[in-house]
Amino acid sequence: MECLRLHGGSNSVWRTGLVFWILCALAPRRVFCTAGNGSAALEPTVVNVGALFTYASVIGKAVKPGLLAAIDDVNSDPGILKGKTLNLILHDTNCSGFLGTVEALQLLEKDVVAVIGPQSSGIAHVISHVMNELHVPLLSLATDPTLVALQYQYFLRTTQSDYFQMQAIADMMEYFGWREVIAIYVDDDYGRNGISVLGDALATNRAKISYKAAFPPGASASDVSELLVQVNLMESRVYVVHVNPDSGLTVFSVAKKLNMLTTGYVWIATDWLPSYLDIFDAVDPDTMGLLQGVIALRHHIPDTSSKKNFISRWKNSLRESKGLNSYSLYAYDSVWLAARALDAYFNEGGQLSFSNDPKLSDTKGSTLNLSTLRIFDGGRQLLAKLLATNFTGLSGEVMFDVDKSLVHPAYDIISIGGTGTRLIGYWSNYSKLSTEVPEISYEKPPNTSASSQHLYSLIWPGETTAKPKGWVFPNNGKPLQIAVPNRVSYHEYAEKDKSPLGVRGLCIDVFEAAVALLPYPVPHTYVLFGDGIRNPEYNDLVSSVAENKFDAAVGDITIVMNRTKIVDFTQPYMESGLVIVAPVQAAKSKPWAFLSPFTPEMWCVTGIFFLFVGAVVWILEHRTNHEFRGPPRKQIITVFWFSFSTMFFAHRENTVSTLGRLVLILWLFVVLIINSSYTASLTSILTVRQLTSPIDGIDSLIKSTQPIGVQDGSFAWNYLVDELNIAASRLVTLKSMDDYQTALRKGPDEIGGVAAIVDELPYIEVFLGKTDCTFKIVGQEFTKSGWGFAFQRDSPLALDLSTAILQLSENGDLQRIHDKWLTNSACSVQTNQIDSSQLSLTSFWGLFLICFIVCVLALSVFWYRVLCQYKRFTPEPEAETEPHEMQPSGPSRQPTKAASFKNLIEFVDKKEAEIKEILKRKAAQSKRRPAESSEEFSISPA
Repeated sequence: MECLRLHGGSNSVWRTGLVFWILCALAPRRVFCTAGNGSAALEPTVVNVGALFTYASVIGKAVKPGLLAAIDDVNSDPGILKGKTLNLILHDTNCSGFLGTVEALQLLEKDVVAVIGPQSSGIAHVISHVMNELHVPLLSLATDPTLVALQYQYFLRTTQSDYFQMQAIADMMEYFGWREVIAIYVDDDYGRNGISVLGDALATNRAKISYKAAFPPGASASDVSELLVQVNLMESRVYVVHVNPDSGLTVFSVAKKLNMLTTGYVWIATDWLPSYLDIFDAVDPDTMGLLQGVIALRHHIPDTSSKKNFISRWKNSLRESKGLNSYSLYAYDSVWLAARALDAYFNEGGQLSFSNDPKLSDTKGSTLNLSTLRIFDGGRQLLAKLLATNFTGLSGEVMFDVDKSLVHPAYDIISIGGTGTRLIGYWSNYSKLSTEVPEISYEKPPNTSASSQHLYSLIWPGETTAKPKGWVFPNNGKPLQIAVPNRVSYHEYAEKDKSPLGVRGLCIDVFEAAVALLPYPVPHTYVLFGDGIRNPEYNDLVSSVAENKFDAAVGDITIVMNRTKIVDFTQPYMESGLVIVAPVQAAKSKPWAFLSPFTPEMWCVTGIFFLFVGAVVWILEHRTNHEFRGPPRKQIITVFWFSFSTMFFAHRENTVSTLGRLVLILWLFVVLIINSSYTASLTSILTVRQLTSPIDGIDSLIKSTQPIGVQDGSFAWNYLVDELNIAASRLVTLKSMDDYQTALRKGPDEIGGVAAIVDELPYIEVFLGKTDCTFKIVGQEFTKSGWGFAFQRDSPLALDLSTAILQLSENGDLQRIHDKWLTNSACSVQTNQIDSSQLSLTSFWGLFLICFIVCVLALSVFWYRVLCQYKRFTPEPEAETEPHEMQPSGPSRQPTKAASFKNLIEFVDKKEAEIKEILKRKAAQSKRRPAESSEEFSISPA
C-alpha cells in the first residue's frame, strides 16, 4: 500500500536539505581511515540502519512507533549484537517520489548497512537501483508484485506481496461465481502493477477484468465522480478498489452519492482499507456509513502471545500513535530481521567497511556530491544472512522462499457492517478459501479442490443476504434487444404475432421458459430481423449480435464453428443435423426375392458347410453304420441326401457313433439358427413395404451431377460448397415447403427440379409430416449440431440460460414444448433398403467356425483310432501253411507306398466289427504259436 499524508503540508527541498546537513553536523560519527584504499570503517560499537517512510501517512503513523519499539528491544537484549548498538536513522519521504529519492540518497551518505522501507512502490523502484550499486540491502514494505524482479538484487520485501492478494480476490470471484470485474485503481506503479497481476490471476480461473477504471494520484472528487458515472453504465457490478486510503474513501463517498452501494453491487477493497480502519480505536460513523457491505482483505497475523503482549504494551506506553495495524508488526519484525542478520554477520568475522565507488568519483564538473555515497563492502554477505534468517516474529514466521518472499502468505477476509467488521474466512496460498485458521491448515495435507472452499455468510450492500449476481444489463438496466428471424416458412419455430410479445413459436416458448427459471428478472423486447419476403441470412443475424446491434438472437439458429468465434451460444435446446430428402417409390417384387434374405457369400458358405458336414458324418459312420455303406454311387447319393435333408430335419439315416452324433447335434443347432434367421428376414422383405430412391446417401449425391435443393438462408449452402466441394451451380434455393414439394416432384430432369434436398432435421420433420410419404430421408444424418440462443461474447446470460435449458430438459418441459408445436410423422424415418435386411456372413461366422473346429477334432480322433488299429492289423494269407513248411527262398519284398496307402484305404473301408474280429483272432493265434513251438522243441531229441 502506498503513502498517504493525513494532515499538514510538505517540507520544501531547501528545508529538507538544511535539516539534513544540520543532522550531519550534529551526528556523533567517529571514523578511522585505512591507508591506501580510500575506505573507512565505522566504530564497531554503533551500527547504522536507515528507515524511509512518510511520517504523516497511514502507514507512517503505524510504522514509526513499531520501529522505535524494535530498536529499544534489540538494544536492550544482551543476547544479540553483543556490545554493539543499533542506531536507527529516520528520513521522511514526504509522500513524494522526487523528495523520497533525495531523502534516500541523503540517508545512504550516512554509511547505513541496511534500509527499512520505503512504503512507496515508486520510490522503491528508483532506489533499488541505488541499493544495487552500493550493496545495501533494502527491507521494504512496498507491495508492488513487480519488485521481485531479478534486477533488484538487494530488494527484500518484509510484508506480503500484492501478488497473493490478487490471487485471493481471483479465488473469491470463482467462489461466488462471478466472471467479470471492474478494477478501480490509482494510476501509479502500485496500482497498475497490482491490477495487472489481478488480470493474470483471474485469467487462470476463466474470469477477466472487463474494464480498468484508473485515475491519477491526488484526483479530485469530481474526477472520481466522472469515472464512476462511466463505470455505472457498464454491465459488471463487481468492483475491486486498489487505491490509497485518501482516494479510496473518496471513491466510496462518490459511490454513495451515485447510489452505487445498494443491492446488486459488490465492492472488494484490498488491504489498504483495513490498514486505515485499524489505526483508529473508533472509526467515525460517517466513514463506516460509506463502507456498509464492503468486503476487504487484511494481512493475516497469527494470534500469538507475543503479539498480544506487544498490543498491550502499544496501548499502554506508545501514546504517540492512534492505533496498530499489520504494518506496525511488519516494521517491528524488519528491525529484528536486520539485527539477527547483523549478529550472524559479525559472528562470522564481518566488518563495517565502506569503499569509494569509482563510478561516482569520476563526476567532474558536477555540483552533486555523489562521491559521499560509498559501497558497503559486506553487503553481499549481509544479504545472504538476511535470506537465511528464520525466526518467529510478531507477524508470524519470518522466513524467505526462493523468490525472496515471506513464506505462508495469508489474508483475513472481512465484511464491513454496522460500526465494525466481521471475519468471514481466510485465504492462504496453502488451502485457498477456508473458515479454518491457516495455522491449522498447514498441519494438514493441502486441499484446494472446489468442494473444500468455504466462507461464512455475509451481508451485502443494500443489507441483503442474497448473493448479487454480479452484473446487470448494459445502459443501466435497459431491456435487452433480442433479434428474432422473420421467417417466411416453418412458422412452427418462430414467426410474427399480434400478441404482446410480438412473436411466437417453439424457439420463443423455450426462451421464455428458460428465462422464467432464472433467479433474477430479464427485461427484454423482441425485434424481427428480416424483410418477411424471404428468410433472413442467419450469418448476418449472428454478426449483428457480435456487432452490438442486438443483445441476443433467439430462433432456429444453428451452432456452427464460424459463428461460435464471434458470439457465445447457450446449451443446445434442440438437436439438429443435415439430412437428405429425396422422392421414393415402392420397390417392385422380384421373382428371385426368396434369395434376398442372405447375401451371396452367405449362400455359398452355407452350401459348402452342408456338403462338408455330410462328408464328415459319412466318414465317422461308414465303418459302424450299415446305412452309410454300399456301392459308391449309393454312398454319394447318401452323402448329398443326408447333407441337405438336415436343413429340414428330415434325414432318415441314424447316427450310431459317438463322434457322428456330436457333429450332427452341433450342426442341427447351426441349421436351426440359419432357418430361423432366413424365415424372419424373408418375412420382413415380403411383408414390409420397401421404398427405394436413386439417391442412397451423401456420397452418391456428391458423385452425381444432379441439382440439389437448399433452404433459403440456411448454413447448408456454405457447408455443401466449402466443406463438401459441391459446385454452387448445382444448388437451388428454395423458400417454402411448397417449393420443396414442387422441386422434388419435378425431379432433376425438369427446370427448377432437384434430385434431393439437403436441410436440417427439424425442418425436414415438419416437411415430412405434411406429405403423404412420397418423400423420405435417405442415408444417414451426416452432420451433428444443434440450435441455441446467441449472445454477445462473455455475456453472463449465456451461461445462466444454459443451466436453465438443462433444467427444462431434465424436468420434461422441453419435450412438452416440442410436442406442442411439432407432430411426429411415420414418414420421418429413413427408407428401408432391401440390402439392409439381408443377412451377411458376418452375423454367422462364429457359428460356422465352431462347427468347423468340432468337425476337425472329430476327424482327428477318428483317424487316430484308425491308425492305431491299422498298426495292429496284418492281412491274412489266402491259404494257411503248416508252421513247419519251408517258405520258398528268395529276396523279401517290401510293400510300396502306393500299396500301403491302398491297404490303408481297404482297411478303413472294412466294417468295424470285422476288424475287431480279425484282431481278436490274431491275438488268439499269437498265444497258440508259442505253445506249439515249445512242444516241437521237446519232441525233436527223441
